[in-house]
Amino acid sequence: MSKKILVAYFSASGVTADAAKTIARAVGADLYEIRPETAYTSADLDWMNRKSRSSVEMNDPDCRPAIAGPAVDITQYDAVFIGFPIWWYVEPRIVDTFLESYDFSGKTLIPFATSGGSGIEKAAQSMKNHSPKAVWKPGKLLNRANAASWAKAAAEQSEAR
Repeated sequence: MSKKILVAYFSASGVTADAAKTIARAVGADLYEIRPETAYTSADLDWMNRKSRSSVEMNDPDCRPAIAGPAVDITQYDAVFIGFPIWWYVEPRIVDTFLESYDFSGKTLIPFATSGGSGIEKAAQSMKNHSPKAVWKPGKLLNRANAASWAKAAAEQSEAR
């Protein structure tokens, strides 16, 4: 593959991180962790508590949690896989922070997600709204098993555009 690829991901429990690392190895990509400036605790991630940090963030469409530095130089990449766990049927707000922090005009973006039961469709549409000038490829819900083979096929498709 001749394109330079980045795998950017946010992971709260490590499941998405495992998928991101598998994808990066499979396609020879650089890896960038979207880390929150303030790390999430298990109490923050308690989706059953309406006052938990994640619940408060997800109930506010304008919330943009800060990302810990350093920033990544997006200009050097042709394609970016963006990984995240599904929260409330969409991407976590910190992924929106990431998407709105860079100019992805003309770059190929490929979302991937992990989830215990939700699909990626609503998240993929939401992400397009946050970075409409990117060239979006179909996303995939990955729960480890098929991450490498899917990533190779997706990277090859991004070459063909």
